[in-house]
Amino acid sequence: MLNRVTNLTMSANAQRTLQTQQARLSELQDKATTLNKISRPSDDPAATAKALETRSLLAATAQYGRNIDDGNTWLTAADSALEQATNVMHRIKDLTVLAGNGSLNQSGKDAIALELEALNKDLVSVANSKHLGRNIFAGSSDAATAFSSATPPVFQGAGISPVERRISATQTVRVDADGGAIFGSDAGSVFATVANIAAQLRSGGDITSQLAPLETSFKNIVNGRAEIGTRQAQLERAGTVNTELEATLDAQRTGIEKADLGSVIMDLKLQETNYQVALAATARVLQPTLMDFLR
Repeated sequence: MLNRVTNLTMSANAQRTLQTQQARLSELQDKATTLNKISRPSDDPAATAKALETRSLLAATAQYGRNIDDGNTWLTAADSALEQATNVMHRIKDLTVLAGNGSLNQSGKDAIALELEALNKDLVSVANSKHLGRNIFAGSSDAATAFSSATPPVFQGAGISPVERRISATQTVRVDADGGAIFGSDAGSVFATVANIAAQLRSGGDITSQLAPLETSFKNIVNGRAEIGTRQAQLERAGTVNTELEATLDAQRTGIEKADLGSVIMDLKLQETNYQVALAATARVLQPTLMDFLR
């Protein structure tokens, strides 16, 4: 049995066909304008989920990049401070050797003691260096300074958690330095050793017993700077990896979200042709009517 096909049915079918072709044409025009493959999640749910995941990874990678940059500024500040401390220690060692050779009179020893005391103050100042208002050598301590103003200075960062930066999903790096390990504290600090040398020189005493502690303090500062250098190298490697990963993820995101312009233009031209053909065919199909037949 044949179904009756009326002009109304043909008109409705033609209208649906034209609307479908027009919607597809509009979609391709939008895509050509924005080059976005996905205008709404329903366009491609799987690709939408993948795009969201990639964007999340990109955001995390960008944050790691900022953490690496911030960590580098911390370590650069620490390295600069320890360079100053090393230079001060070289001068302290030279003066101590000069004072211990037995050829100086008391006024000469007093002059060296005076310079040692000034250098010791410089050393304390370096140990209390700050970066962005925070102590470089006292971890996350909120103390005003890493070393107190007592005599000898007391380290105020003992037992305090270090300052760290997360540089990847699996890595964190310490970006401050352990002032207690580098400069010591209380009677065992480099400050106490230098003060003892100055006091012995003023009193005419023997400074030989202070040479070993002074050398140990010097090595601690040098080792502290070497450790900073190791962490700087680690951050440099992490920065390189992070930059490469960010580029890879951005390329993946582009591949998921962005359409190829050449391909879109070809599809658009084809759809424009299809739409024109549909318009022409619809016009011819709907043209004959009962009145045309009667005429």
